[in-house]
Amino acid sequence: MALADRGSGGGGISADRDRCVGAGQCVLAAPGVFDQDEEEGLVLVLDGSPPESRAAAVRLAVRACPSGALGLR
Repeated sequence: MALADRGSGGGGISADRDRCVGAGQCVLAAPGVFDQDEEEGLVLVLDGSPPESRAAAVRLAVRACPSGALGLR
């Protein structure tokens, strides 16, 4: 399933920074889509609607997140 086809609202990535523990697995799985802030090391979504060519990496990042802070909408 394409990222854009996930759920209502047209797709995209959600990130709950309150839940993030700063493990950085998302950045390792999908650099260019995710980064970490300089102050706390928490997730930053650089591209909330990445192209389909990055879909597998984004899904891997969501699954790899140890705190469950990432989701596809």
